[in-house]
Amino acid sequence: MLSPKFVSYSAEGRHGYGLVVDEGIIDLSSRFSTQWPTLQEVVADNAFDRLVQARAGLAPDLPFDAIRYKIPLAAPEKIICVGVNFPDRNAEYKDGKDAPPNPSLFPRFPRSFTGHDRPLIRPPESEQLDYEGEIAIVIGKAGRRIAERDALDHVAALTLANEGTIRDWVRHAKFNVTQGKNFDRSGAIGPWLVPFTDEAQIADIALTTRVNGELRQSDRTSRMIFPFRKIISYISTFTTLVPGDVLITGTPTGAGARHDPPLWLKPGDVVEVEAEGIGLLRNTIADEV
Repeated sequence: MLSPKFVSYSAEGRHGYGLVVDEGIIDLSSRFSTQWPTLQEVVADNAFDRLVQARAGLAPDLPFDAIRYKIPLAAPEKIICVGVNFPDRNAEYKDGKDAPPNPSLFPRFPRSFTGHDRPLIRPPESEQLDYEGEIAIVIGKAGRRIAERDALDHVAALTLANEGTIRDWVRHAKFNVTQGKNFDRSGAIGPWLVPFTDEAQIADIALTTRVNGELRQSDRTSRMIFPFRKIISYISTFTTLVPGDVLITGTPTGAGARHDPPLWLKPGDVVEVEAEGIGLLRNTIADEV
């Protein structure tokens, strides 16, 4: 049985969320707006199963071409990204150093992301817009200093991210990369949330990125330097994870910056990030106007 898919969208002048079915979107937000106004509350209340049961007998309310995809969670308290989390990615740095014992981390802001089928925006300050296909996990249960053995009990859902980066702006200071990771609408999250069921769902799945149909990134989650359990446990050591937090877990080798010459994204390009059992996140590229 296919996993249910929950999407946030705008349509007919309003924002909503719903369940994706073959023929379109079942609008759940209009039916459950008092109890769960957005997917944020659905995540916090662990209500995915209840919503799946509630859709029985309901026909789609909206065709796919009537909606505009939004990032699934509009206002998470935290979006924390993991850098250099695949073996070949570490080797790309050519610094002769082994992978570090702990993950490199940086924050992103919700405004730096857009939704599925929306353009990633190349800013006028730089032409060095790059792609990074990643799996994102959504926290469903709060926790601090979470043990690795318990870490996956805190996961509510999965989604995808294109962690778009303005490469020359990650070197505007001596150590931090925050500037190059947070230009408005330079990345994407989506297209939906897939409820998390068990470790088999993410333990060894393929993650790929294509640009204009050309395969640029390909690896498997079983090769991650820092597995999902480690990421959750480590981050929760210094900050309390709360429902709706998004952890973006690292990209394989093959980003545009690592080609010779570099392959920067340009207006009209199409980037597709795909992972087994989660879906496909597609975005075009456009210049800021």
